[in-house]
Amino acid sequence: MVGAGVIGLTSAIVLAEAGYRVRVVARDAADDTTSAVAGGLCWPYLIRPYEEAVRWSLRSLEVFTGLAGRPAETGARLVAGVTADAAGAAGGERGPAPEEELGAWYAAVPGLRPARAEELPPGCGAGWWARTPLVEMPVHLRYLERRLAAAGGTVGVRPVASLAEAANGVRAVVNCSGLGARELVPDDGVQPVQGQLVIVENPGIEEWFTVADAGAEDAANSTYLLPQPFGLVLGGTAREGAWSREPDPAVAEAIVARCARYFPQVARARVLAHRVGLRPARPAVRLAAERLPDGTVCVHNYGHGGAGVTVSWGCADEVLRLVRDAVAPA
Repeated sequence: MVGAGVIGLTSAIVLAEAGYRVRVVARDAADDTTSAVAGGLCWPYLIRPYEEAVRWSLRSLEVFTGLAGRPAETGARLVAGVTADAAGAAGGERGPAPEEELGAWYAAVPGLRPARAEELPPGCGAGWWARTPLVEMPVHLRYLERRLAAAGGTVGVRPVASLAEAANGVRAVVNCSGLGARELVPDDGVQPVQGQLVIVENPGIEEWFTVADAGAEDAANSTYLLPQPFGLVLGGTAREGAWSREPDPAVAEAIVARCARYFPQVARARVLAHRVGLRPARPAVRLAAERLPDGTVCVHNYGHGGAGVTVSWGCADEVLRLVRDAVAPA
């Protein structure tokens, strides 16, 4: 298994718990991956193909809902929230129209309904209310590492120069290298989508909130608030092709201002931290098997954009199916 982010660890767990001997190798430890700085809201975002993404997301929703019974251990909680349209956007009293491709997701999320007027902050025209998993990623990644170890899997931190190197002495390779797949495969279809977040002291916001903000400067900006145990996560950005992991003070100021447009108390909240992550985007997720030149089967599982957490368990089940088709458990 190449990669120790949420995609790699969940895939490793599903394989190990099915009886396979699994060794994870990764350039970065889990706490240093993009997964560690993810906001953690389970909602399909910046991912294609949509039909498969919805199916993977629904499986993950099922798993995270079960894990939410032990939030201190797993990092998963069920939290209510609203996804809204800015005032003046289409939708009316019935709520904004769901993205056509995500209709199956909207239809399947338990309890999803049009938001009532009192559930929408000023400046929102309509929205949908739902209770969905919100995952505290540092805690969740440590849970995944413990669960993998309990199933007999191991994790080693070292660079992997090639898939041929990863295939040495094993019966199958699973490539969950995320953005690293750009060089490892190589696959120049993988591109970074930079996301910047601001963490502030929570001034009392208990529900998550996202908005399709017609007032945002361009499509590279977004507005969301995610209440996590360690603080209130404010976002965000989605800058395609940007490689920098350094927070931009001007961008951080703009993020806070956009969030304060809907929740003015955020403007006075003390800033705790700034975070930047590089989402591993691709025109479509690559989740498929191939044979390497030496005959070793390689299952690719990368290119999940901004939905790695959301689709992680569904994709892991698909990895297990593909590996089983090629290699029996030891």
